[in-house]
Amino acid sequence: MNRRVAVAFLSLAVAASTGCGLRLQGREAAPQAFASAFIEVQDAQSDFVQALSRSLSASGVRLERDRARAEAIVRISHDEVKEHVLSVSARNIPREYELTYRVEFSVQKGEVELLAPREASLSRDFTFDETILLAKEREQRVLEDALARDLAAIVMRQLAAL
Repeated sequence: MNRRVAVAFLSLAVAASTGCGLRLQGREAAPQAFASAFIEVQDAQSDFVQALSRSLSASGVRLERDRARAEAIVRISHDEVKEHVLSVSARNIPREYELTYRVEFSVQKGEVELLAPREASLSRDFTFDETILLAKEREQRVLEDALARDLAAIVMRQLAAL
């Protein structure tokens, strides 16, 4: 009887986890078009650039500090986070925001453009409560970081297709 319950519970857990969009974390596939890259960007410390650098390194791409030594140049021409008020309270205090992270990137190998400039963006909504200001600021920061990691994964999938 206990074994049947355990099998039923395990089957239910597997069905629930596959139906909810759960996917195992892992590294993205490495781009076949190049083995080393230089990331050309104005702000090398942005959340997106840091996430993309980690993803490229984890997939086996050697990140070069010298542009001349790299096989490919990954150019990040636009990297921004915007906050937009979605709703306000009766006292005209923002209650809900939309956070949008947008990047524009391209890839060049020598004189050949492997990937024309393209844009990727993601948005998330979050509520605001001035009584727990510090917690909501932390939540916004966590959301920005999650959006950056998700955008880096999108870019890595496009690079892997090269």
